[in-house]
Amino acid sequence: MTDTPTPEEIAQHYTAMGHSVDLINAGQPEDMSDDDWADTVSRNVEHLKLMVAKDYWTTEDLTAANAAAA
Repeated sequence: MTDTPTPEEIAQHYTAMGHSVDLINAGQPEDMSDDDWADTVSRNVEHLKLMVAKDYWTTEDLTAANAAAA
């Protein structure tokens, strides 16, 4: 059994990273508390760091993910 995801799964992971980047870059919603926003950012940054470290990326551009996780 292999741990390498299929091309379709890689595409899904890449899309999910894009959602995290978009959420972080959009900034805190007006109706969200500072504590909830800090938690949301923390979880999404951790997700991005974990995903960028994967070794199965090929030609995907991880620039935005790296910037949002910094």
